[in-house]
Amino acid sequence: MTKIFIGGFPLDISELELVQLVSWHGAVSTIKIVRDKKTRVCKGYAFIEMENRAGAENAVIALDGTMFQGRELKLSITEDQPVKKAPSPRPFTRPAAPAGTAERPKRPRRLSS
Repeated sequence: MTKIFIGGFPLDISELELVQLVSWHGAVSTIKIVRDKKTRVCKGYAFIEMENRAGAENAVIALDGTMFQGRELKLSITEDQPVKKAPSPRPFTRPAAPAGTAERPKRPRRLSS
């Protein structure tokens, strides 16, 4: 699978129209138009996964910089970034008292009746 970034298309375009545009160059497996979380309005870019790299490269060569409904398309192959591993949690340690200072005396606990 090869992922392609597509940007610059009209905001009212549908997933089907984008797939039809790119599928001339190879088989499309998935498409994701990026939208605003609250308003669901298209942000103007999408990601398409194609089944083989050759089809993805052909689509980028053929469509990058072309005009589509009065807008210039930007296409590029996106290399998958490795998933970042979450840092392991460190155990809590109380910070040391500054040198030359005595520790505060501890207050006795209150007993509830």
